[in-house]
Amino acid sequence: MPIEKHDLHREFPEFSNEIHKLKISDNYFARLFKEYHEADHEVNRIEQGIENTNDTYLESIKIKRLHLKDELFALLKKQHKKQLKEQGAKA
Repeated sequence: MPIEKHDLHREFPEFSNEIHKLKISDNYFARLFKEYHEADHEVNRIEQGIENTNDTYLESIKIKRLHLKDELFALLKKQHKKQLKEQGAKA
């Protein structure tokens, strides 16, 4: 069974512009993005058998990744609304 990657660009392709903008302009988003990427990478290495661990640890990393993803998604939605508002003001 192939290992599925969960990078944010693949998870939220509709927010590609927002991801790029926030990574360079918002330190908090950039930190969460990095933590998410590191957690996703660790999960992938464990699932591929490159790193050994127990199921409890793997599940804790998956939960951490999920919480980070939820928080990042909220920030992306907020940025998207802000950009729509700015576009509407320009029109």
